[in-house]
Amino acid sequence: MSDQPGNQLHRIGWNTPEGLDEALIRAVVDEFYARARQDDVIGPVFNRVIDGPDWTAHLATIADFWSSMLLGTGRYGGRPMPKHLAIPELGDAHFMRWLRLFRETVTELCPPDIATLFIERSERVGNSFRMNIAMRRGEDIIIMGPLPREASPVWKPE
Repeated sequence: MSDQPGNQLHRIGWNTPEGLDEALIRAVVDEFYARARQDDVIGPVFNRVIDGPDWTAHLATIADFWSSMLLGTGRYGGRPMPKHLAIPELGDAHFMRWLRLFRETVTELCPPDIATLFIERSERVGNSFRMNIAMRRGEDIIIMGPLPREASPVWKPE
């Protein structure tokens, strides 16, 4: 696999936004998973499924995933669905929280055009995983729409 960013031929239909690079992708991945591991909804799942020493490898794999998706590097060649199918409790609440935390992270760390790209792709991934898991579980996906966005918490002074 190549560490070089992709070119327009790998990403037909769009140009890489200025400022989107490996360092930003890694910063997003590291910050998102730091938050996810502490979250009361998805943290217990991540912390049960990914053993402590395995986090370094997981973060590198996820950075490769986003690099392949957004920069066209082709570094990610994994099969994430079997691992997600092996988590019986994984449901809409988990996907909604994953997407909310991801939106918050990229909105804080990225320029607006890059945040928008990350959000659009993450929502595609989340909805695709959700539908695939539901289908494999024998659920009716014919009328399944996209996940609603989980609202971010609103701070209220006490």
